[in-house]
Amino acid sequence: MPGSKEIRTKIKSVQNTRKITKAMEMVAASKMRKAQQRMRAARPYAEKIRNVAAHMSHANPEYRHPFLVERDSVKKVGIIVVTSDKGLCGGLNTNVLRMALAKMREWEGEGEQFEVCAIGNKGFGFMQRLKANLVSHVIGLGDTPHMDKLIGAVKVMLNGYTEDRFDRLVIFYTKFLNTMKQEPVMEQLLPLSGETMGAPEGLWDYIYEPDAKAVIDQVLTRYIEALIYQAVSENIASEQSARMVAMKAASDNAGNVIGELQLIYNKSRQAAITKELSEIVGGAAAV
Repeated sequence: MPGSKEIRTKIKSVQNTRKITKAMEMVAASKMRKAQQRMRAARPYAEKIRNVAAHMSHANPEYRHPFLVERDSVKKVGIIVVTSDKGLCGGLNTNVLRMALAKMREWEGEGEQFEVCAIGNKGFGFMQRLKANLVSHVIGLGDTPHMDKLIGAVKVMLNGYTEDRFDRLVIFYTKFLNTMKQEPVMEQLLPLSGETMGAPEGLWDYIYEPDAKAVIDQVLTRYIEALIYQAVSENIASEQSARMVAMKAASDNAGNVIGELQLIYNKSRQAAITKELSEIVGGAAAV
């Protein structure tokens, strides 16, 4: 059995760790609420731009934007992987990267190649270790995502689709369901399907300035950017929720460990006292 001093040192160490995890849990809870507010605030814009894009894609049937045209065959796939910059958030990044890897191996078996965009440090490091064809990346987004930081990497992928470098663009991210549950998902961004955009209720009459092609190009580009921004916002909300849950579990485990160590310490101390009393009684009997 370890000595009393060693056990006291271990108890102190675990108590310090519990203080850190408790503080991180409270910080994550505060950040989670703000991330949820940002995520919900982005939804009305995403819904409105989807509505406008759906109407405009039907209002001008003589011009079909490349984003709306289904390719005959898929030889290459563009992949956007959204992860967090930091760890300590349970299996959040592991689950989404495992899903992306499984899909990449499945497509590779069908003879398809990839171009990858990594949003978040964890996904960037994973794709580098995988030696994937990494064409763009964004790291250091922080707790508040800004479109101006995302736009460069996103534009590389959108240009890749319009320039026929790949025939399909998909995004992997963690969808926020509630505080206790987040799930990794894969969504197809391009080509845009009717299910994604929805059918407009009635047709709107537009006056285009400067012309229909320029306006539709801009609206559909903004729509894809809004989808990606929404995915990043959901991923950040999921990250903070997962970190809060993970830190709470760590704090609870630390409490259990402290209880076990305290019990061992008490037994060790009791054994030492019993031994001293036995020695004293034995000495007195000898005299």
